[in-house]
Amino acid sequence: MKNIFIALLLAGYSFLNAQEFKAYQFYDQKGKAISTDKLIKELAEYDVILFGENHNNSINHWLQLKVTEALYARKNGQIILGAEMFERDNQSQLNQYLKGVFDAKALKDSARLWNNYTTDYKPLVDFAKAQKLDFIATNIPRRYASQTAKEGIESLLALNEEEKKYIAQLPIQVSLETPGYKEMKAMMGDHAEGTKVMNFISAQATKDATMAESILKNIQEGKTFIHYNGNYHSKEFGGIYWYLKQKNPHLKIAVISVFETENPDLKIPQKDYVPTNFNLIIPSDMTKTY
Repeated sequence: MKNIFIALLLAGYSFLNAQEFKAYQFYDQKGKAISTDKLIKELAEYDVILFGENHNNSINHWLQLKVTEALYARKNGQIILGAEMFERDNQSQLNQYLKGVFDAKALKDSARLWNNYTTDYKPLVDFAKAQKLDFIATNIPRRYASQTAKEGIESLLALNEEEKKYIAQLPIQVSLETPGYKEMKAMMGDHAEGTKVMNFISAQATKDATMAESILKNIQEGKTFIHYNGNYHSKEFGGIYWYLKQKNPHLKIAVISVFETENPDLKIPQKDYVPTNFNLIIPSDMTKTY
């Protein structure tokens, strides 16, 4: 009886020991698993990288930092950083922090930082600070996106020239042919009032167009611009990607999209999977930061 118990115990231990708890897996556009070494090697050849994220996913943010560090090393420091989470009119405050003029408290008191800044974005900003890298605040100030959602995109034309500096050049083209926008319209339902739907979509477009313009204004030859943004802003080659290509069709842009799955082996999801250049698969039960 004792020998049977030991055998069962050993069998159970072997089963548990055989489990591989995977935190992430990258795939290329063709559905082939790709190592992080190969990922970094390929990313280094692009002019712009749009690194999508689920805002509250801890492994997503950790990978953004590690990929950035690895690209910095591979390209001998020839990278520029930028993010949706910083708005254009806070660039001065961000620069003051990067230069060491502001400490963390002064930045927090003077800039509109996201609630999860300390855990999820500060490591990237501090890396830029330590390596003396440019970090670009790319997004439209939220008050103008909110104004668009309420009053329509035409209302932006009434802003003064100082205010318009923080927005992509007007007028901004809004097209339902942009990947994601048609889906957004469908999500709002057939019974939603047409003007309100287009105002909401236009607000999204002001963000995407402004982030794209911010990237284009700050790219430098020989350097890779790494941009961190919510997955929706670049999924399916829409959003920021679409606006970048409208202005510069020859720009070499990589999109990293993120997908969650309940499959412990992190296989490609069967549902709602539209791949881009590189695709990050993460467990749906991964620890959330909020």
